[in-house]
Amino acid sequence: MKNRFSRLTMHLSPQALFLRIAVVVAWMLYLAVDGKCFSADATEPTDIQVPDGFAVDLVYSVPLDSFGSWVCMTEDPKGRLICSDQRGGLYRVKLTGSDAPGVEPIDLDIGHAQGLQCVGDQLYVVVSGPIADGPGLYRVRDTDNNDQYDSVELLQSFELTNSSTNFRSVKLRLQNMLISSGHGPHGIRLGPDGMLYVMGGNHTHLPENVSKDSPYRNYAEDILLPRVDDAQGIATGIMAPGGWVLKTDLDGKEWTLVAGGLRNAYDLAFNADGELFTFDSDMEFDKGAAWYRPCRVSHLVPGGEYGWRYGSAKWPDHYTDSIGPVVDVGFGSPTGVEFGHGASFPSRYRNALFAADWAYGRIYAMSLSPDGATYRGSFETFIQGKPLPVVDLIVHSDGEMYFLTGGRNTQSGIYRVRYTGDEEVGLTESDADHNSATLRDLRRQLESIPGDGTTDSIETVFVHLNHDDRMIRYAARLALERQPLDKWHQRAMDETRGTAKLQAIVALARCGDASMKQALITQLNEISFANLSQVQTGELLRAYSLVLSRMSTDGETDDATAMRLAAEFPSPHGWAINRELCRLLVRLQSPAVIDPALELMANAGSQEEQFFYAFALRSLRSGWTIQQRKAYFTWLRMAYDRYEGGESFQGFFKQTIADAIRTLSSEEKKSIAGIISGREKPKSISKIQAPRSFVHNWQLSDLSPLMDQVSAGRSFERGREAYESTQCQLCHRMRGTGASTGPDLTGAGNRFTPDYLLEAIISPSKVIPEQYQSVKILTDDGELFTGRVVGETDASVILRTQPFTQQTVEIAVDSIAQRKQSTVSEMPEGLINTLTSAEILDLIAYIRAGGDSSDPAFQSNATK
Repeated sequence: MKNRFSRLTMHLSPQALFLRIAVVVAWMLYLAVDGKCFSADATEPTDIQVPDGFAVDLVYSVPLDSFGSWVCMTEDPKGRLICSDQRGGLYRVKLTGSDAPGVEPIDLDIGHAQGLQCVGDQLYVVVSGPIADGPGLYRVRDTDNNDQYDSVELLQSFELTNSSTNFRSVKLRLQNMLISSGHGPHGIRLGPDGMLYVMGGNHTHLPENVSKDSPYRNYAEDILLPRVDDAQGIATGIMAPGGWVLKTDLDGKEWTLVAGGLRNAYDLAFNADGELFTFDSDMEFDKGAAWYRPCRVSHLVPGGEYGWRYGSAKWPDHYTDSIGPVVDVGFGSPTGVEFGHGASFPSRYRNALFAADWAYGRIYAMSLSPDGATYRGSFETFIQGKPLPVVDLIVHSDGEMYFLTGGRNTQSGIYRVRYTGDEEVGLTESDADHNSATLRDLRRQLESIPGDGTTDSIETVFVHLNHDDRMIRYAARLALERQPLDKWHQRAMDETRGTAKLQAIVALARCGDASMKQALITQLNEISFANLSQVQTGELLRAYSLVLSRMSTDGETDDATAMRLAAEFPSPHGWAINRELCRLLVRLQSPAVIDPALELMANAGSQEEQFFYAFALRSLRSGWTIQQRKAYFTWLRMAYDRYEGGESFQGFFKQTIADAIRTLSSEEKKSIAGIISGREKPKSISKIQAPRSFVHNWQLSDLSPLMDQVSAGRSFERGREAYESTQCQLCHRMRGTGASTGPDLTGAGNRFTPDYLLEAIISPSKVIPEQYQSVKILTDDGELFTGRVVGETDASVILRTQPFTQQTVEIAVDSIAQRKQSTVSEMPEGLINTLTSAEILDLIAYIRAGGDSSDPAFQSNATK
């Protein structure tokens, strides 16, 4: 050991040697004390909340001192549980009904697992720590059929990364090392295709033997503006694909990359239709910034890109080359997931995705409904307790659900969940929506098209590039990218259908080279904004972004494109489009962005939106007037003192200010030196709105129990502020003020109960009055328009395509190939997710009162 240590350290400088020793010491301390829980037993079932008709049993309280803290489990062919200590070995648990289970250690040098899967008599183990040959996928077998595992075989090594190799301090080096220990390889599942699917966190390197023909390919960072690293150094330098899903055969010979762009998803599960899902983590340190993304359930499809990038570079969900979440949940620490198939539960729970949140001690039941070729979801808290650090869950062959607590040296326990109610327990139902099932089949067909370059393959793909379902377009574009570029390049350039044209240019930007740049920009410049829907506008701007980020140098400008985009900024389409226009104009170094961006920065409705414009403008190097510089830096100084966020937020803000200062000339620095230092206080500046950050993705189950608090003791002023901050007045009238896109709300309280109003806000598409329904119109040219019919003659139909504006488009009747009612409300979901529960109650009271401050609901708090 001494000689080995000497060989490892003899070439190190004293500073490097100190760092190496400090890392080792910190790791040992972390293993010893991180999250240490001194509880002698697992939490009692009486302290665990479950829905009516369900019961929880504590099956086994794991001895922490001797057996450690368990983090994953699977069922073996004999119905026993195989479990792993996070920092120790494997254990086999024989369930014996109401009696104490039989528990035995598995006497092999294998453990530290965060994923386990039995396939017949083979046990697959995803190791994440220092045991056996280190992190990797192993196969464990019983070679002599004596019911004891005796063989360990490494199928694939997984190398972990500690982020950038050049950290700014020992502290950051240590911190990233500790994070990587929990962001390594995780869950494993046997797929319906007989293949193994393995989940890797964003600190897990891709193996070198991954096939270049994998579904997920052509990936890059794809960001327009300079990135700001996380202020804590988290994940710095970790490039795409970030977190990933790999697929392999049972012998671990062939490896393909299924999906990427995840952060640190822990587990994955297939539904009854054979579709794959995960529960991915947020980056809570980003809270308050425009790039914060809540914990989310994602539908994992072949080639799926989910947009995680380190620091400030995370993608918005609407990008056409990525896949947004099925449902955003909020803050948390996602761990195990499992569908309820096979459980002796009522049908709605058998079809649910159960998702564990380690940090908040709960299990969610996610209801996933078909939505075209994918799904959309809602959730409820199914189980909750304190403490209840849930790490894994399974539906056992005995029809019961079992879940496991533990991790980071917390107390482990195995629990059983039973249904004891009177409701009939039925079979798991597959998708009853025939249209959605058909679209999913079409998506799968596109995903399976080979890259053979045949005319039939390419023509099939081009037909579906113009599909009105986003996931079909996505699958078609990926199928196109698999074809040899020379077989479809010209076909893409000649495309005339609007949506298909945009998808084809996105594919060319991802597969082509810089020689194509000018031709692609020219084609994009020829597409008129006038008749584009919001979705198409977003696709156009993303196409510009990909061409510029992949085919240009940072200093390259394009005056004609800048002038064209400046004419559209700000856009009536709102925040999502304005963000991309601002980003593009700053990348093109257009001074025309300054005034509208400053206006939006000062008056936008949320902290995240306001900060984004300040963040983007930091990279505009010239074209400023002194007055604009003063307004910008004064806003920065005042907002910095007022805004709140996660642990990295202030660091992001400081770096934004530092970057902006570096763009100043010597004369500009002199002119605004007092503002930068805080000595100068101008008499008037643009108003800074009260910050509005994401609070929670509110569900009916969260708020319904509070509805009895709406009728008394509410705050009128806070209700009015909530009404205005959620921009209700842009679509609704109340007491003679506001717009008329939606129903007049003055008398809503006379017609509807608080529960009805709450449901209408949270799920606006559930019931859409006929007079407020939108239509979808597909033209012979393949153009898709969605909007409210505001005029119609024998010759044409006039659609208002934006609920917040009077923007219309006229469509000739003889050009309409298909027309159908839209099932999606013009009212967006998530409007109240920046409100606290108290503010939501005040908002509903305000709507029920019709904006009348004398209503009894406000009598005791009229001045609050």
